[in-house]
Amino acid sequence: YVLLALRAELRRRNRPEGQGFKLASLLDLVALGTVADVVRLDALNRILVGQGLARMRAGALHAGLRALFAAAGRDPARATTYDLGFMLGPRLNAAGRLADMALGIRCLITDDPAEAERDATELDRLNRERRERETGMTDDAQALLDVAPPTDARTITLFRPDWHPGIVGILASRLKERWHRPSIAFARSTELGRTGEIKGSGRSINGFHLRDALDLVSKREPGMLPRFGGHAMAAGLTLREADLERFTAAFETVAREWLTEAHLQRVLETDGSLDPGEVSMELAESFRAGVWGQGFPAPAFDDTFLVADQRWVGGKHLRLRLARDAGGARARYDAIAFNQSALLPSKVRAV
Repeated sequence: YVLLALRAELRRRNRPEGQGFKLASLLDLVALGTVADVVRLDALNRILVGQGLARMRAGALHAGLRALFAAAGRDPARATTYDLGFMLGPRLNAAGRLADMALGIRCLITDDPAEAERDATELDRLNRERRERETGMTDDAQALLDVAPPTDARTITLFRPDWHPGIVGILASRLKERWHRPSIAFARSTELGRTGEIKGSGRSINGFHLRDALDLVSKREPGMLPRFGGHAMAAGLTLREADLERFTAAFETVAREWLTEAHLQRVLETDGSLDPGEVSMELAESFRAGVWGQGFPAPAFDDTFLVADQRWVGGKHLRLRLARDAGGARARYDAIAFNQSALLPSKVRAV
């Protein structure tokens, strides 16, 4: 929108820079930024993202995006919002988390395919390192919560001195997803002159405005939070390591004032049930290419299934064989349940 306004102003002034440049050529980058930064997909944003995906599928994408698709093992001719949010976005973000964010920027703006390939390869390496560190930190967090489960708490606040400050935001997301509690993870600051400080990143649930909660903590405990900022669902903050226990108590107090038991119940919204004959790859393919995301989720369906078979894979996932009655016959479906701590009962309601 800034570029549109600038071009219109240059044309109004009869400046040559305002002539000839086709802003549509940037729509692949617009689509990536919109989806990867979890921007709400209102009607206009869905049009922009849809047009960006169409350009990618037609092969009209920037050298950096083409190289990132290749590094992720994905085909731009079949580009989806999933690719942008979960394959390309994390690789670009890995540079800022573990190294220098300029690497990701350089990859996006270069017109040299060879440079784009070098940058995308390095971003892919950093992303693998990020995943390894994230796995270790998640295991650490689970060990801490095994000792003191947050069942009676409204919030989760965790810190370990050896955690990486660039990955605490991802860890907070994992904690929030698993426990459905506002969650903040802390690591020691690595900035010069910040000895004794810890940096936190938080993720929240519906009904708990995280930035406003931190603002209230700051007012009740003057001077405890040197820096904080964010929005309803995500925020960052710093505090002295010696103040962590005091912060944890103050943050939990705000949550107990604002959150009810209903807020702490996870709700999965679905579009109801599908008849067995409607469950097909054709239907799945028709959804695959849609423009889904924040504020406009992909269709989801639920039903009750018998668990005909289940076995562990990878030590923590369950490979399933589900069944349900279909007009006198029994329809069966392969499925997988990720990150399970126990076997499922003989009958489940699944999305």
